[in-house]
Amino acid sequence: MDDGKPTGPKAKWWSRPSAGRATHSEPEATAQVSAPEATAQVSAPDETELTAVTAELPPVPSPVPVQGGSPQPLHEPDAYSTPPYGGPGPWAPAPPVQRPMPTPAHGTPVPPAYPGPNGAAADAPAGSGSGGGYAPPPPSGHQPQPRPEDRPQPLNSLWLQYDPWNTPVQPLTHPGAPVKKKNRRGSLLAGAVLLALVAGGIGGGIGAYVERNGGITSVELPQAAKDNGDRAPDSVAGIAASALPSVVTLHVSGSGEQGTGTGFVLDQQGHILTNNHVVDPAGSSGDISITFSGGETAKATLVGKDSGYDLAVVKVTGVSGLKPLPLGNSDSVQVGDPVVAIGAPFDLQNTVTSGIISAKERPITAGGEKGDGSDVSYVDALQTDAPINPGNSGGPLVDTKARVIGINSAIRAADSGAGPEGAQAGSIGLGFAIPINQGKRVAEELINTGKATHPVIGVSLDMKYTGDGARVGEKGKDGTAAVTPGGPGAKAGIKAGDIITKVDGQRVHSGEELIVKIRAHRPGDRLELTLVRGGRERKMSLTLGSADGT
Repeated sequence: MDDGKPTGPKAKWWSRPSAGRATHSEPEATAQVSAPEATAQVSAPDETELTAVTAELPPVPSPVPVQGGSPQPLHEPDAYSTPPYGGPGPWAPAPPVQRPMPTPAHGTPVPPAYPGPNGAAADAPAGSGSGGGYAPPPPSGHQPQPRPEDRPQPLNSLWLQYDPWNTPVQPLTHPGAPVKKKNRRGSLLAGAVLLALVAGGIGGGIGAYVERNGGITSVELPQAAKDNGDRAPDSVAGIAASALPSVVTLHVSGSGEQGTGTGFVLDQQGHILTNNHVVDPAGSSGDISITFSGGETAKATLVGKDSGYDLAVVKVTGVSGLKPLPLGNSDSVQVGDPVVAIGAPFDLQNTVTSGIISAKERPITAGGEKGDGSDVSYVDALQTDAPINPGNSGGPLVDTKARVIGINSAIRAADSGAGPEGAQAGSIGLGFAIPINQGKRVAEELINTGKATHPVIGVSLDMKYTGDGARVGEKGKDGTAAVTPGGPGAKAGIKAGDIITKVDGQRVHSGEELIVKIRAHRPGDRLELTLVRGGRERKMSLTLGSADGT
C-alpha cells in the first residue's frame, strides 16, 4: 500500500527492566506510524517449517524541514544522551537488518552484519529490521565523518551499545531442547568401580579360602596313619613276606656266556635248587654268584644238574641264618588254586607276581638249542597265569601257605621267543613250572649222588610218527633193536610197531607226551599201558627201570 507514509511493523523500545524481568512499554513521545503487523516467514531449503520471525522496529520520526534546509530532530536534546533523543543523534547508524535464515539441526545462526554505506544496513528500509531504525541521509554538502563507534560492528555488539541499560540480550534463535551428550568419563568411572568391586569380592573369597586351608605354599593332604605292617598269612603280601628271605638271585658267567636266574634255599647246609639252563653257561669252571633277598652275596659251587629234568643244585658255604623254603605237594594242587611266583625277571630282584594254577600235567619240552637233543627237557608241568619272564627261571611257585609247589621253568611266547631287538619275549600269561614232587626227587638225587636217574620202559620210539599216540620204532639208535632185550618193555610183551595210546588211563598223542608221562614217575613205579597192535587194542603192565641222567 503506497500512500506516501512509511509502513512497517510496530516497534517497541527496551526500557529499564524491573525486578529482574524485561518489560516493554510505549515511550511517552513517539511518532506513531500505523502499519499492519508483519510476520516474516521463510521456508528452509529442505522445506522444514521455521518459526516466524517478527521484527519489532523503533518508531521512525518523520524529518521536518526548517529554514536553511537542514532537518531538525523532532524532539529536544536529551540531557542524558539516551538514544534516540540524545547523542549521537539522528546520524547514528541503524542496526543491520536481520534476515531470517533456514534453521539447521542445532538452531538458527546469527547472520553477519549486512554491510552498507557508512556502516548502515545496505538494504534496510524503514521498519524492516529487528531493532532497526531509519536514518535519513545528511543534507547536501554536509557529510559527517563517522566516528569509530559508528563503524559496522557485530550485531551483538550493536545491541549492547543500543541497549540503554546494557542488558544482556537473549540469542535470536531457539535451538530447542539441548542434546544430551553421553558422559563417557562417567561410564568409564562406573565400569572401573564395578570391576574393582568384583575383583575385590573374588580376592576376598580367595583370601578367606587360603586362610582357612593353610595358605597356597603349604598344602597338607589328608593321609591314613601308618599301620603295623601286619598282613594275613595267606594274602599275597603275607606269602611274599614269608617266602622272600628264602629266594636268591643267581648271576652266572663262563665260556663267553652269562645269565641271570632265580633259586631258593632247600636246607640250612646251603643247598639251593634252580634250573639247569640257569647254571649251564658256567660250564665246569664258570663263576656262580648268589645274592640273597637282603642284599648279601656269596659264591656258589655246582653240586649236580640234569638236562632231562632241567634241574640243578648249587651250594653256598660260610653263610649263616639261611631259611629253607618249605616244600608242598604238587599232587594236591587243583586247577584254580591261587599261587605266587617270586624271581628276578630281567634282573629285577625280589619281584612278586600272583595268579592261579591254569592247568595240570601239561606235557612240554624245553631246550633243544644244542641240536643233538641232549639239552631237551621233558616236563609234565603245572601251568600258571602268574607273570613269568626271563630271569624268573628256577624261582619258586608257592601256594597260599608259602610252600613250594613248582619250579618256574618255561614260558610260552606269542612269537618265536625273540623280541624285535633279539631279546626274549615277555609273559603272555602262559607260564610252566616243574612239579615240586619231581623236583624234590631229582634234587635229593643230585645232592646225594651228584646225578639223577630217569625211569625208562626200555623201548625206542619213532619220533617222526604223525599219527595219534606213541609208535614203537622198527629199529633203535645205532641200528640196535627197538625193544631192549630183558628190559621192562620186553618183559611186558611190547613189540616193534606197537602204538601206545594211554598211560594209566591218560591219553598220549605223541612220543614226547609218552616220555613226559614216564618221567613223571620214579624208577620202580608200576604202570598200565594201553596199546594198539594190528588194529586191536590191548593192555599190559610193566615196572619202570632206571637210567642215569646227564
